[in-house]
Formats: sequence, C-alpha cells, structure tokens
Amino acid sequence: MPDKSQLFWLFFRFSGRVNRAAYVLGFLLMLVTMSFPLYQFMRVHPESGAAQLWSMLFGLSFLVFLWAHIAFSVKRLHDFDKPGLFAVALFIPVISIFAFIALCFYPGTPGPNQFGHQTNAPQ
Repeated sequence: MPDKSQLFWLFFRFSGRVNRAAYVLGFLLMLVTMSFPLYQFMRVHPESGAAQLWSMLFGLSFLVFLWAHIAFSVKRLHDFDKPGLFAVALFIPVISIFAFIALCFYPGTPGPNQFGHQTNAPQ
C-alpha cells in the first residue's frame, strides 16, 4: 500500500505522469466516493437536518474531487508529453466527452519525456 505522500501526490499534485489504468481507476474511485453522499441525500426527507448535512458533504466532496480530477487529467496529459493546460478541454461541454475518452484509451509516450522518467511517479 502506498504511503500518504504518494496518495497526496496521486490525487492532488500536478507534477509527474499517470498511465491509463491509474487514470481510469482513480476516476472510478472518485465517482464512487462522490456518489455516496448523493445517495444518502436522496434517501432522507428533503427538509430534514440530515438532508442539509448530506448535501453539504456532497458539495465538499465535489470540490475536492474536482481538484483531484483536474490533477489526474494534467498528469495524464503529461504522459502524452502534452502541457497540462489542455485539461481546459474537460470543461467544454461537447469536447469534454471526447477528451475524457482520449485520456482513458490513448496510450502515453513510452519511456521518459519532459514531464517524468516513468509513469505513475512524480517528476
């Protein structure tokens, strides 16, 4: 199991590279984690205190995982030897679908590049 600094780098830092498998698995983990507060919110009465709590937790998890998704996408772009600024494409409505699919399926640059010597490691 990776230590805390490696997990912090994986989810919140913008340096280094990640491969396709790490990108997809990280996205799925974020999706499942974000879905739990939303599911709990939908189970309770909308005007209850629990609904307020679950909606606040969903909003907080959304912000945290939005940052993490951007960081993952930048590292995935680094694996293509492209600048992280291209992650802006994930916020353009129609293009975002194709950009996400490309990040999931397009193979990265083999060997070292300007963003790191190997995949799944900080620069």
